[in-house]
Amino acid sequence: MGSVLFSYLLFFLTTVSVVLAVSSADGSSDSYRLLRIKSELVDPYGVLENWSEGTNMCTWNGVACSDDKSHIVRLNLTSSGLEGQISQEFAHLTSLRVIDLSDNFLNGTIPPAFGELHNLEELLLFSNFLSGEIPSEISRLRKLQVLRIGANMLTGQVIPEIGELSELRVLAVAYCQLSGKIPNEIGNLKQLINLDLQQNSLSGPIPEAIGGCKNLQNFAASNNRIEGKIPASIGQLESLEILNLANNSFSGLIPVELSHLSNLKYLNLFGNELEGEIPFDLNQLVQLETLDLSNNKLSGTIRLLNTQLKNLETLSLSGNFLTGSIPSNFCLRDSSLSLLILADNKLSGNFPLELLNCTSIRQLDLSGNSFGGMLPRGLDRLESLTDLLLNNNSFTGTIPPEIGNLTNLEDLYLFQNMLSGGIPVEIGKLQRLRELYLYENQLSGSIPRELTNCSCLTSVDFFGNQLSGPIPDNIGRLKNLVILQLRQNELSGPIPSSLGYCRKLQKLALADNKLSGSLPPTFRFLSEMDLITLYNNSLEGPLPESLSLLKNLSKINFSHNKFSGNISPLAGLDSLTALDLTNNSFSGPIPSKLALSKNLTRLRLANNFFTGQIPSEFGQLKDLRFLDLSFNNLTGNLPPSLAGLKNLGHFLLSSNQFSGEIPTWLGGIEDLGELDLSFNNFSGTVPTELGNSPKLLKLSLSYNRLSGPIPPELGNLTSLNVLNLRRNNLSGSIPSTLSKCQKLYELRLSENNLTGSIPYELGSLSELQVILDLSKNHISGEIPSSLGNLVKLERLNLSFNQLQGKVPQSLGRLSSLHRLNLSYNHLEGQIPSTFSGFPLSSFMGNNHNLCGPPLLSCSELKEHDRIWELSKASVVGITVAIVLTATVICMVLLYIMLRIWCNWRKVTISCSETGGIESKSKQGENWVYGEEINSGQYWNTKSLVSSKEKQISKGTCMFNLSVSSSDSTVKPLV
Repeated sequence: MGSVLFSYLLFFLTTVSVVLAVSSADGSSDSYRLLRIKSELVDPYGVLENWSEGTNMCTWNGVACSDDKSHIVRLNLTSSGLEGQISQEFAHLTSLRVIDLSDNFLNGTIPPAFGELHNLEELLLFSNFLSGEIPSEISRLRKLQVLRIGANMLTGQVIPEIGELSELRVLAVAYCQLSGKIPNEIGNLKQLINLDLQQNSLSGPIPEAIGGCKNLQNFAASNNRIEGKIPASIGQLESLEILNLANNSFSGLIPVELSHLSNLKYLNLFGNELEGEIPFDLNQLVQLETLDLSNNKLSGTIRLLNTQLKNLETLSLSGNFLTGSIPSNFCLRDSSLSLLILADNKLSGNFPLELLNCTSIRQLDLSGNSFGGMLPRGLDRLESLTDLLLNNNSFTGTIPPEIGNLTNLEDLYLFQNMLSGGIPVEIGKLQRLRELYLYENQLSGSIPRELTNCSCLTSVDFFGNQLSGPIPDNIGRLKNLVILQLRQNELSGPIPSSLGYCRKLQKLALADNKLSGSLPPTFRFLSEMDLITLYNNSLEGPLPESLSLLKNLSKINFSHNKFSGNISPLAGLDSLTALDLTNNSFSGPIPSKLALSKNLTRLRLANNFFTGQIPSEFGQLKDLRFLDLSFNNLTGNLPPSLAGLKNLGHFLLSSNQFSGEIPTWLGGIEDLGELDLSFNNFSGTVPTELGNSPKLLKLSLSYNRLSGPIPPELGNLTSLNVLNLRRNNLSGSIPSTLSKCQKLYELRLSENNLTGSIPYELGSLSELQVILDLSKNHISGEIPSSLGNLVKLERLNLSFNQLQGKVPQSLGRLSSLHRLNLSYNHLEGQIPSTFSGFPLSSFMGNNHNLCGPPLLSCSELKEHDRIWELSKASVVGITVAIVLTATVICMVLLYIMLRIWCNWRKVTISCSETGGIESKSKQGENWVYGEEINSGQYWNTKSLVSSKEKQISKGTCMFNLSVSSSDSTVKPLV
């Protein structure tokens, strides 16, 4: 019987084991589900490697089981490098209480299947790449206490169903792309301790219902688009310790109710549109450690007192409209204040001595206000100070030497004040000083050698002062120096060779001083140098070859010095973007190796003695925007390779010896804004293709040998401001299409062979202001009355043409005109009365019928003509009488002489008379407003009368005369 029972028992156990085996095989166990989850993930670091069949699930990485080892209750795979999507298989792991998949590379959406996990208490999915919306099924997790799904790419809104999670203590959805309003239902979360909504795109107001979250300790909603007023109901959150609403669009007043938050330690309302005064009641926040109300529209005086806010460590009120000064009872010696930022307000008065009681202050920023007066000598009472920012105020007097006692000071900003006197030698005691900015003051004297004791200095900026004397020769002791800005002072002497030992130096600005000597060879050690400006000094000599070793140089400006020799040491620098060597004495050919600086955008070599041709390799500088080679001795044609400079905006080649025709490819450079080829030997015609440059602002082709007509296509240059074609051999008529250049303010076509009439359409150039110069041509016809529309015009020169007819009375409307020349034409009639103030020289050389001040008035001219006609008869009568009288006298004398000859025929009478009168005179042309071409100055008054010529009485000479004996050609007035 026992054996039978044993057999049945054995059968039963076997059956159960088979059933369990079958049950396991059909996927109902947690281990099976976990293996399915594993199969859908990418595990590059092998974190899930021990997840395998035949091993105990409870030993797998990240898995924590129930007490009976039958189910998984916690899954923690944070920071495991997992990739892929979250599996739907999680829906079957119903015993899970904690899921932590944070800080991985998971993508896809949050599975709605999570809503089946009714025992779930914590869901942590933050710092992944999850997208889509928050599934409403999460609201079914009634035991959920922590929901942290931020730092993903979630969209949509904070779902109202969140309010059904009555046990929720932490809701963190920060750093996503959520939008819409904060739901009213948030107020149902009575257990909520932490609400983190920051860095989304939430809008609308904060609901008043937020006051229902009675246990809330941390509320962060910064960096959203939340607007409206800050709800007063926040003042009901008595447990609140952190309130961060920075960088939103809150408006209105700061609610007084915030003063009820007796446990508040951190309050940040930075970057909103709050206005009105700072509530005095905020002084009741005795636990407050940090208060930031910066960048709002707050006004009134500072009403916060550190004497009451005894725990306050950081106070920032910058970027508002606060007035007055610091309250007299602001601070006591036992305060905890460490950081005080009051920058960019309207605070005034002298330096607030009340601050000297806050001896705990480490960072003090009063910059950007209207403080004045002298800096107090007691500044050294702030012995903990590391950062002192007093820049952009109106402080006067000297820098107190006591500043050297602030031995913890790291950053000193005193720039843009009115400080005078010298830099105190006591600054050399600041061993921890890193940044020293004293620029734009009125400091004088020399740079103290003691400054080099500040071995931690990384930035020194003394720009725009009156410092004199040499740069300290021991400046090389500043081994950590990165920026040295000494521009615009009166420093003299050589650049110290020790400067080359500041090997970390990246930016060196010594321009606008009186430095002399040559560049020290030690510059070769400045391998990290990025920018160097030495312009407007008296430096000389050749460039050291070692400059070629400075491979990190990107910007070089050596202009306006006395450097000489070749520039090969600067050729081929890979990082170079801007090179300016203008106004030196460099010579020789321009090195083609400059083209190796592929990133070059600005190249200025003007006012030197370069010879030869433009290197064809320059066509490789595809990023070049500014090329200035003017005022050199360059020759040859323009290389066709330059057609590849499609980004060129400024092309300046004036005052060289270039020849050949102006290339047509210039019209293909779409970004060309300035083209100056003046004072060269270019020949041929003006290319019609130049009309294809839509951005051209200035076109100067003057003083060349160009011939042919002015292309009508230039009228397509609708952005053109300046057109100068002066002193060429251009012929034909002035194209009326130039009237389409409506932005022209300077038009010079003088000294050519232009014919035809002045186009009536030129009167539509309403912006023409500087000059309209058509002088020394062969223009005929009448002056168009439309020129009277050029009411902004300051100079008009139509002299030395063949213009005829009357001067249009419409020209009298040119009220801005202060230089006028209509001389040497065939004009007649009355001059507009408004021209009476111009000199005679403006109208000389015209028809004698031209009248009106400053010439004879038209009535005087008629009377003069009448008198002249009447006097003709008198002249005839007198002439006849004289002739008759002379005849009679001659007859009588002849008779007497014959009688004498007859009586004294033996006497020989010899009468010999010689006489000569030589009179030489030279009529000089009278120029009152002549243009000195060589100097580039227009409308200069100058007297050049020779001492050998007849002097004109000062009493009758109303205008200076300009006579040139060396040039028989009459010089035009330009």
